[in-house]
Amino acid sequence: MRWLDLFGRVKSVVIGMVHVRALPGSPLSQMSVSQIIEEACKEAAIYRDAGVDGVMIENMHDVPYTVSVGPEVCASMTAVCAAVRSTCPSLPLGVQILASANQHALAVALASGLDFIRAEGFVFSHVADEGLLNACAGDLLRYRRRIGAEHVQIFTDIKKKHSSHAMTADVSVVETAQAAEFFLSDGVIITGTATGLQADVCELRDVSQSVRIPVLVGSGVTHDNVDRYLEASGVIVGSHFKKDGQWTNAVDPERVKRFMGRVHHLRQ
Repeated sequence: MRWLDLFGRVKSVVIGMVHVRALPGSPLSQMSVSQIIEEACKEAAIYRDAGVDGVMIENMHDVPYTVSVGPEVCASMTAVCAAVRSTCPSLPLGVQILASANQHALAVALASGLDFIRAEGFVFSHVADEGLLNACAGDLLRYRRRIGAEHVQIFTDIKKKHSSHAMTADVSVVETAQAAEFFLSDGVIITGTATGLQADVCELRDVSQSVRIPVLVGSGVTHDNVDRYLEASGVIVGSHFKKDGQWTNAVDPERVKRFMGRVHHLRQ
């Protein structure tokens, strides 16, 4: 099982988020690329030292997001990811490039030696706050094969947050997960409706019972509720690991240590 080979655990894997500071060209950009790299590596080192199981790197400060990502984003994210890989040589690392820049993320992962990506819009089109996102599974997997990146796993959001799913209201989250599995996703991610909001525990149970691929929880996991999500293959934690629990802030080492302490206790 590729998931087990990567993380060494079947369930309760913890992936910490590095929210890269605003990149060149984005409206909130204020830092040089070298400064951005320094901050990202500092946060990745906090995760590494606290014993998280993996790290994901994302350009979340590039608001407002666009579905037409420029070459400067790819170049900057490759530099950041390569530096984080040097900081954490043995830790599983992934990347997401907003919004829905899934082929870009695969290229960055391949160039910088990363292990997985998080992909939006893998199956079923939907309307996100940055616009209409069309399903991309066929093109994305062909691209992965074409560039020789088949070792890079693709974990895919289903019924993703910050989106309207009116067009697919007659398709349940379970059916969406099954479609993603049929279209060769390496794992599916369920979330709440927005960043930091809890995922539905019943959805986690139903999806986990309906597919044979890993099921991750992608939002709203905290020190106080992590016990509800231990049956997930993994949890992706961003907001809760930041100072005051705000995703825009820097990673708080004490919050990460406290969270991982509880996870280690619950695993026993």
